Order: sequence, then C-alpha cells, then structure tokens
Amino acid sequence: MEQQLNELRTLAAHAENRRTETGIPRVAMVQGAIPEHQLAAVYDPMINLILTGSKSMTVGGRTLHYDPATYFVMSVDLPAAGVVHPADTGAPYLAVSLTLEASTIANLLGDLPDTANRFNAREAGFSVAAVTPELLDAWVRMLRLMDHPADIPALAQVYEREILYRVLQGPMGWMLRDIALPDSALSRVNLAIQQIRRDYTLPLRVEDLANRAAMSVSAFHRHFKSATTLSPVQYQKQIRLLNARTLLVAAGYSVTAAAHEVGYQSSTQFSREYLREFGQPPGKDATRIANVLRR
Repeated sequence: MEQQLNELRTLAAHAENRRTETGIPRVAMVQGAIPEHQLAAVYDPMINLILTGSKSMTVGGRTLHYDPATYFVMSVDLPAAGVVHPADTGAPYLAVSLTLEASTIANLLGDLPDTANRFNAREAGFSVAAVTPELLDAWVRMLRLMDHPADIPALAQVYEREILYRVLQGPMGWMLRDIALPDSALSRVNLAIQQIRRDYTLPLRVEDLANRAAMSVSAFHRHFKSATTLSPVQYQKQIRLLNARTLLVAAGYSVTAAAHEVGYQSSTQFSREYLREFGQPPGKDATRIANVLRR
C-alpha cells in the first residue's frame, strides 16, 4: 500500500494549509499546519483519508485518532475539534476528503452484493477503520483526474461510486447505508440535526425535533446522543458558539452583539459557556485568533 500512498502524496502535493479544491466534485485536500480555530468547526458528512501525518477528531467527549493506516467517516453534520500532526519524519500533514451525498449512496445500494453490510451496526455517526489496497486504488484513480480535467465529467462519478462501494463493503458500510435509507434511525436523527443547524438561534423544543424524527422523546434523545455523543441542547450550544466565534473574528462583532446574534439572551451566560468551550473569554480568544491570522 505504500506505493499507492506515495502516488497519492505526489498527486496532492500542491494542497495548501486550508481546504483546497481539486476541480473534482466533492473532493478536496489540505496540507501543512492548520490553525487550531479552523479545525474547530461543523464538519459536513465525509470520508477523510490521511496521506501523511495524523489527526485527532473530538466530538463531544469522544476522541478518535487516525493516520495513513486508517480512514475516517463522518455520516452526519457534527461540531468537532481537530488537531493535525506532521509525520515522524517531519513531512507535513496531508489529507484528502470526499463529501458524502446521500442520493449518490442510495443509488449505489441496489448494486451491492447480498454479503455487504453484514456487520454489527452501531449508531455512532462517525468512526475509523483500517484502510485497504482496494480503497487506495480507487482514490488513486480519482486524484489522477486532477491531471486530466477533461476526463472529470465522465469519470469522477465512476470513481466516487467505487470509493463509496469499498467503504460500504467495510466495517463502516452500515453507516453510509443508514444515512441513505430514510427510515433508519440515523437518517431520522439527521433530519433533526438539519433543523437545529437551520434554526440554531431559536429556542430548542426537543418535542418538536422528536416528532420530526417520528420518535418518542426518550428514543430521540437516545438515538441523537448515540449518533453525535451530544444531547440536542449540547449540539445547539456548540453550533451557537462556533458561529459566534466566526462573528467575533471575521465580522468584528462585539461580545454582546455576537451573543445576541446567535440566540443568547444573556451575554454573561454566553461568555461563561464560550470560556468553557474554547478555554478563553470570547474577546481574548478573538484577539488571539486575529493575531494568528496576521502572521
């Protein structure tokens, strides 16, 4: 597999230390030291493959570590904090990702062999699995398209299906399957997640979310926390704080204005929860990030 990884590293060598588009739909890459505040974000559903170095992802109270021997799948939108590390040789962190599209997965499910997806399903919306030569082969073909852009319209969908197919056959195949099946618990929790993300400034009514997911309140709480490691209230809080951080840094909002903009009635409560989440008061944290960006 090292030969495949080396080719992928060469293909992705021009990635920058931010999300770098490849010209291939839903495929991006990143390289180097990434500022900590950029790694604390709401992540879209994705398959993430590390080519050099390693990464830690923390969602709620659960932290997963992965490197070129493994790949990471996130099947629902999740607020998470990441930390990237260079390789032991000093080579910079390098990774590629494929954003997941439920309709593409759904179209593929009918072509799966009967033996696929016969793994013990867990309800967590993210996990790590060992990479395989077959999966790396599919990624190599996908990234080679960067050197042949005229082939992207005809072949990118083919290679995307192959990547998804390899993941669907592996230990996390159930996760991709469940986000594509509208009646699965994970898919119904995802409906509630989309509502929270859309209406995060409004008061949270768990009963309404449970109704939307067609579950009892107790069942909804159980499935939601299993998928995200967070309660619905904790999920909304993290969405609010991440958006407030963006307003403070990118838009120059005052602490009070940012607090009210994201739905807090009390700026004191906002500052207390911000400190607990990010380790510094909001004003001081925004100044620190601004100084990092000016370097």
